Amino acid sequence: MRSPMSDQQTLAGGPLFLVSLDLELGWGGWDGRVDAAERANLLGARQAIPVLLDLFARYQVRATWAAVGLLLFDSKTELYRYLPERRPAYTHHGLGPYRYLNQIGDNEEADPYHYALSLIRMILSRDGMELGSHTFSHYYCLEPGQTVSDFRADLEAGSAAAERLGARLASLIFPCNQYSPEYLEICAALGFRVFRGNAAGPMHAASRNQIQRSVWRRTARLVDAYVKLPGVQTALPRAENGLLNLPATCFLRPVSQCLRAIEALRMRRIKAAMQSAAVAGTCFHLWWHPHNFGRNLERNIGFLEGILRYYTMLRDKYGMRSLTLGEAAAARKGGGAWQS
Repeated sequence: MRSPMSDQQTLAGGPLFLVSLDLELGWGGWDGRVDAAERANLLGARQAIPVLLDLFARYQVRATWAAVGLLLFDSKTELYRYLPERRPAYTHHGLGPYRYLNQIGDNEEADPYHYALSLIRMILSRDGMELGSHTFSHYYCLEPGQTVSDFRADLEAGSAAAERLGARLASLIFPCNQYSPEYLEICAALGFRVFRGNAAGPMHAASRNQIQRSVWRRTARLVDAYVKLPGVQTALPRAENGLLNLPATCFLRPVSQCLRAIEALRMRRIKAAMQSAAVAGTCFHLWWHPHNFGRNLERNIGFLEGILRYYTMLRDKYGMRSLTLGEAAAARKGGGAWQS
């Protein structure tokens, strides 16, 4: 087995600062329905996206926006034309959006929770922004009842929806971070080149929704956001079943009024991980959902701007580069080195 340092040394092109966002709006729940408590966050996400785009441009940061394919429309008529014939039959009765499609609005103006074509076009119009896939239907790869063939049909529908916008999907982010080797092989066969793997540590391991929501996992993830847990090391980029795995380093939690007194500790935790990646010549991968900024937008943007300012220092001092996930995959050379 190679040592961690020998793995890090394969990133000869220098350290990378990666940003990926899971754009799902109303399709990110168990069944795609939106309750009253969620509406403010989701509408706030629509306000946050243009602010984020401007912030990325100011700091010359590139980002991958992995969108649920069902968002790539502005009318129900068009959406229905791209629905896959095969659909997952989850054992859990409430999972999956298809049985609820008749309840969504007719277009983006009437239903801003389930359509986002205007936002997608805005993202595609900006330099350095990549459209990735969050699957077509916010697909759960590890939940009982669905099959690999269902998953393939879902990805094909998502790719077709993106191609009509002139976007060829190369990057994939799995909903709820659920994946297994046979699903990666399908992704590679359909032309995907890279995915965001899970952060290191048992609390981040791929698992069914019920396990992910267990008290111990949620508590461990919360603590890890503020203090590095003993024995948890940074996961390194690696080839996996025909794809490049660029594992998450840090989930950017939204600011919390309850934890406001220790926000400086969270910033210190993030900067330490960024510094470690810059010195070692590997990757720091930050991710979140736009709806995480749906409330307290100004404070969340201020926190993110502190991270981006620190990135510019690491860029100037260590040559850290900002790439989209697709660009990082294209820069991957042979067995390991990064090339421009």
